[in-house]
Amino acid sequence: MAAGKSPVTPPLLPRARRLAASATPARRRLLGITGPPGAGKSTLAAHLVAQLAGQAALVPMDGFHLAEAELRRLGRTDRKGAPDTFDPAGYTALLARLRSPEPDTTVYAPAFDRRIEEPVAGSIPVAPGIPLVVTEGNYLLLDSAPWSRVRELLDEVWYVELDTPERIRRLIDRHERFGRPRADAERFVHGSDEANARLVAATRDRADLVITFTPDEAPLPKRQ
Repeated sequence: MAAGKSPVTPPLLPRARRLAASATPARRRLLGITGPPGAGKSTLAAHLVAQLAGQAALVPMDGFHLAEAELRRLGRTDRKGAPDTFDPAGYTALLARLRSPEPDTTVYAPAFDRRIEEPVAGSIPVAPGIPLVVTEGNYLLLDSAPWSRVRELLDEVWYVELDTPERIRRLIDRHERFGRPRADAERFVHGSDEANARLVAATRDRADLVITFTPDEAPLPKRQ
């Protein structure tokens, strides 16, 4: 699939539209998109929200990365991206708030800025009239506490997978693009990222829908 072409295949958009249409003023719908690092879930989620044209907002899990200073304090910088380098309690609290919107209240969610490798609070506004929130991240289907609460808050979860060699190639390219030297990028991907990928792959059977991309089909992110 070419970089500019949408990865939202015909069955996906109607399914998301039906989910949005089932929302009520008191009960927003939440769709999760998960999969291992580098599989294309972030790009798929962004394309989906764009095609829903004002009916959905994108709230990535990555906004709940712990800050670099906290990772250094905890001694976890070499494992950034592992489950214990996030704030799952904060993430689930936000999902619960998004699920039950308050009238005339915009909810602000954090984003993750890859240029500085830090979360940025209050970056994503979710207006009260938005019927669907799409959230994407690695650990939406983990069944161990405290992550298990996430699945309970999501109406559907889609799992995205991609051929492993292509996924690894894309991950290395992404780390290089954001400033890691090639050797360091390869070391991080084959170590930390792939350990996380194995953990995520074990949750595949809990998804409502599995989306398998071939290397030619997988969405390419926009260049920064």
